[in-house]
Amino acid sequence: MRTLLPVASRRDVARAARRLIRADAKAVAGFLVVASLAAVAGLGGPALLGRVIDTVSAGGGAGQVDRLAGAVLLCALVQTLLARYALAAAYRFGERTAARIRETFLQRVLALPAAVVERVPAGDLAARGSTDVDTVANALRDLLPPIFVGVVQIVFLIVAVVVLDPLLGVVGVIGFSGIWFVTRWFLRRARDAYLTEGEATSRLADELANTTGGARTIEAFGLHARRIAAGDEAIAETRRTRLFTLGLRSVFFPLAESSYAFPAVLVLTLGGLMHIDGRVSIGTVAAAVLYLRQLVGPLDGILIFLDQLQAGAASFARIEGLGSVPAPPPPDERAPDSERIEINNVRYAYDQGRDVLHDVALTVRPGERLAVVGLSGAGKSTLGRLIAGVDRPTSGTVTVGGVPIADLPPDELRRHVVLVTQEHHVFQDTLRANLMVAAPDERLREALRTVGADWADDLDRDLGEHPLDGAQAQQLALARVVLADPHTVILDEATALLDPTAARTAERALAAVLHERTVIAIAHRLQTAHDADRVAVMDDGRIIELGRHDDLVAADGPYAALWRSWHGGRVSR
Repeated sequence: MRTLLPVASRRDVARAARRLIRADAKAVAGFLVVASLAAVAGLGGPALLGRVIDTVSAGGGAGQVDRLAGAVLLCALVQTLLARYALAAAYRFGERTAARIRETFLQRVLALPAAVVERVPAGDLAARGSTDVDTVANALRDLLPPIFVGVVQIVFLIVAVVVLDPLLGVVGVIGFSGIWFVTRWFLRRARDAYLTEGEATSRLADELANTTGGARTIEAFGLHARRIAAGDEAIAETRRTRLFTLGLRSVFFPLAESSYAFPAVLVLTLGGLMHIDGRVSIGTVAAAVLYLRQLVGPLDGILIFLDQLQAGAASFARIEGLGSVPAPPPPDERAPDSERIEINNVRYAYDQGRDVLHDVALTVRPGERLAVVGLSGAGKSTLGRLIAGVDRPTSGTVTVGGVPIADLPPDELRRHVVLVTQEHHVFQDTLRANLMVAAPDERLREALRTVGADWADDLDRDLGEHPLDGAQAQQLALARVVLADPHTVILDEATALLDPTAARTAERALAAVLHERTVIAIAHRLQTAHDADRVAVMDDGRIIELGRHDDLVAADGPYAALWRSWHGGRVSR
């Protein structure tokens, strides 16, 4: 089952944001202080201009007006310098915080249990690690600094206009109430809309990844029309979600911007009446209007950034969702006391669904070769994953030397059990790095020689520029097994996807790797079972037969029926 990763709740996002601020608290306090000083300096201009008007009205001299004008210019200069410094400090905070988010995301991805990673669509994880991380980084770098500074300016301007004249100030602030209701309407819908858009983007990325990754299969089976239809559906869903958020913006911005002039109109009207009554001077009314007009700049910036900030918050919720994935239990520090693998009354279900394994019990003796056979869907690969420690049983235990396999630390686990499947990842890096073991070059070359990798003479070969074919990728995977040196190797049809020539080469390499090791082979071709020490037959998540090949054929049970079917009706021992 393929399920999307969780999304963090509003509370978890707020908690994560506070954690990021605390991580750089001194920087935040510093630029808020500087932004406050810039806002205070900006308050001087309107107040001084009001005094200029009153001075001219009272017939004051040119010298006094010039001094007031010089003071206005000085306030503007000081405000500009302090605001630039505050923004620069805020930008630095944003870059450091973005780096912390990227590092935390990478650490969480690497810490995800393998079972979770394999069941999550590749597009979801890729979208969160690219589109969402970039969106949050851009928000921190380009949006938060001016928003921080703008909020500080708004607070000081509101205080200033109320102090200048309480009645005019209150009326002016009430005039902005329309923006509050429009913003509230927008915020109630924006987060969910952007989360839906992000989910649609993840699904589109997953469709693209599946189509490009399976290009050969699509070509071989003529699945072009089906994959194009799936891609068109994902694109249509992405388009629909983006048009919905666009619709929210096209309602929000016109209504918000039409409200900017209303407070100034109210103050001018009320201030004119109050001036006629002799309760305020023209300079006070002018200063109040200028303060309110100064509010428009930071308020407009915040509203413009608010939309992008909602997208950033939705992306941050998706990134923080990785923190909601249950962490695996702490590693068991006990060392296994033997190589014996015990499976006791194991049941397993995927994502709380119905059980796919039922009360499986099995002992794998050190050094034996065990084949696990059965029809497709019988539970063979699931059992192999449990033995390899990839998944954890829903109930029961899978142990090696008395220690639960899934509880072993990763490095310790690889020294005991390794799973080899049909899929072998090759990193876009050097051959040396792809071997994934810090060891002397001679040891690396010896491992490659063991698996017959005659092509691997240059450990610095860039496998991104010089990709490997299927057989070479198989040999690389087997060389990793040699370097890990486990006592038990689980084979899940490791050569099934190779052409016959490549498969023969890989099987010779396998023989070298499996020498003197315990082997558990998930077998679809019964020749593997014929050569094994014992055969476990699975059906519907249960082991229904267990024994030597010859004994099971002689018993004429389910295994004998499989053997006859594989041989076209003939029984051969």
